[in-house]
Amino acid sequence: MIFNSTSVVVRMGLSSSADAASVDSMTLFVLLLCSCIIFGHLLQKSKWMTESVVALIIGLITGIIILVSTGGKSSRVLVFNEELFFIYLLPPIIFNAGFQVKKKQFFRNFLAIVLYGVLGSLISFLIVSLGSLQLFKKLDIDLMALGDYFALGAVFSATDSVCTLQVLNQDETPHLYSLVFGEGVVNDATSVVLFNAIQKFDLSHITPTNIFQFIGNFLYLFLTSTFLGVAVGLFSAYLIKKLYFGRHSTDREIALMILMAYFSYMLAELLDLSGILTVFFCGIVMSHYTWHNVTENSRITSRHAFATLSLISEIFIFLYVGMDALDIEKWRFASNSPWTLFGTSAIMLSLVLLGRAAFVFPLSFIANLFRKSRNDKIAFKQQVVIWWAGLMRGAVSIALAYNKFTTSGHTQLQGNAIMITSTIIVVLLTNVVGGLLTKPLIRFMLNPPKHVESSMASDLVSGKTLPLLSNGQNSESNIDTGNPIDSSKVVHHYWRMFDDTFMRPVFGGRGFVPVIPASTTEDTQH
Repeated sequence: MIFNSTSVVVRMGLSSSADAASVDSMTLFVLLLCSCIIFGHLLQKSKWMTESVVALIIGLITGIIILVSTGGKSSRVLVFNEELFFIYLLPPIIFNAGFQVKKKQFFRNFLAIVLYGVLGSLISFLIVSLGSLQLFKKLDIDLMALGDYFALGAVFSATDSVCTLQVLNQDETPHLYSLVFGEGVVNDATSVVLFNAIQKFDLSHITPTNIFQFIGNFLYLFLTSTFLGVAVGLFSAYLIKKLYFGRHSTDREIALMILMAYFSYMLAELLDLSGILTVFFCGIVMSHYTWHNVTENSRITSRHAFATLSLISEIFIFLYVGMDALDIEKWRFASNSPWTLFGTSAIMLSLVLLGRAAFVFPLSFIANLFRKSRNDKIAFKQQVVIWWAGLMRGAVSIALAYNKFTTSGHTQLQGNAIMITSTIIVVLLTNVVGGLLTKPLIRFMLNPPKHVESSMASDLVSGKTLPLLSNGQNSESNIDTGNPIDSSKVVHHYWRMFDDTFMRPVFGGRGFVPVIPASTTEDTQH
């Protein structure tokens, strides 16, 4: 059987949404995913390129080929569905982020992360919403209702934590990584909660009572989502600790961990909460308790399994964004007013830059007031990197924009088409330019140590640690370093006392569950 690539591309380009998941289209998409991984590996040591940028470029090239092959009728292999993104692609990324995070660094910077992720997102949301409302009218761009401007603020206040994870190095700049990464996850959750709250908010009758209800609803969603994630994580730890699945099969342990993580996200969505926050904190709790209750084989396998699922989801998202950037349907409607499209994109990009700067530097000053140790303070050069690295907009912005301005991935209204194309332009510019320049900026501003990779290699040879296991084993060590009167260390000290006295005896964890080595049978098989 001969594989005719040209006919496949033509059939995919002409296919309807019902045929988007055909064997031909999925075969090509899997092939593209493999090519992204291969090129990402070859360019891993590049000072400029990241896997997200590679996936975007491959997606753009593929979109051009499909566009030419179909005579300008389509550029996509798959039709975008925001449910596919929010239900299947986003949960593995966010869960793995919580599961792999170095908890000590994350909670040491928790105040700054909450300031950036919650208060900063609100400041950016207001600047983008009110700024676009005023500037669009001055340029005679009056394409939307009032609620659309506030939805636009939520869309562009969502940073791209996926690209940030690939640009920053957790070992070279752990303090900076925990700040930018933690803010990105909390920011995404805040943006989604804001977006959903705006959809239910009656903007035709804005009163002080309604505003307080809006704030109360936001806080309710934020706190209950966090509590739900912690509760599901603790339940999984208790279940695995008591039933000890590893005595029969490590596969059941890993399967239960994956399903419980996914269950936390879906339960949050079922209860109209924030699935992003829920699955993130579920990941943190499961790495702190559940992961230590399984066998040694399950620990290694689960770490790599979660990281692999996250990697595939990330590449899938950026590959699709690259192809969808050339979708002829949206550009056909937007091209009727090219200057409007240009003005809209320029305004949104400017507001993103301004909104980011408006909260990073003032909130950094506030966060530094609570940091006693000079080494723990956020230096100005670090603030510049935080501002720049957080400018990238990605899959969450794309998904929210599609949710608001399209119907099943399609739009035939000029105003909506301009909003979608402007979002795509901002996403492409911030990811490509930001992704290419962030690594050089970090080297120029911070000059991180270059001996990290060699030290990790020596650790591997000596058998001390594994890269993906480092946070699980070392995250809670050396807790007494630095200034003893630092408030974050005092909180951590009392938390450790509470954790060791009440939590770990019930839910397990490092030091409270006997180490269960891999069985000899499994060792001989591998």
